[in-house]
Amino acid sequence: MTYEEFLSARLAALLRYATVLACDPHLAEDILQEVLARAQPRWSRIAAADVPEAYVKRMIVNELASWRRRRAARVVPLSMDALDAVTEPEADPGPAVEERDAMIRRLAGLPVRQRIVLALRFYEGRTDAEIADLLGCRPATVRSHTARALATLRKDFPASTTRIGG
Repeated sequence: MTYEEFLSARLAALLRYATVLACDPHLAEDILQEVLARAQPRWSRIAAADVPEAYVKRMIVNELASWRRRRAARVVPLSMDALDAVTEPEADPGPAVEERDAMIRRLAGLPVRQRIVLALRFYEGRTDAEIADLLGCRPATVRSHTARALATLRKDFPASTTRIGG
């Protein structure tokens, strides 16, 4: 499969994947652009691995983690009040859309590793062992990230909502 064939077949799915991991469509586009620019010159080796999409997804995960580390060293975080004022979406009459936006904001507030673990688990349906292999850690670390992330998300939910992850 050529690089162009891969892009025409999988670009939209890769962008969705990056958006789920980053919780920000603009950041996802930047990360995907960076990853694809690095993948193109190495495409013959990537395609020879018989799983080019998995390889590119791993590059996206790594780039997001690297980007966050580089960015954290340069950016002064805003207070939550200032962040809410900046990112508050316009009123939407659909409660489902409001609930989804609230969940995205909660997910965006998680540490990047926890967010990546949740995305790989619940968006991609990967096992602890697969996630551990992708992130270069042990399955116990994956379970720990999952438990901490879900506990953080649960404490932000009213008691009447459905439990996350179980």
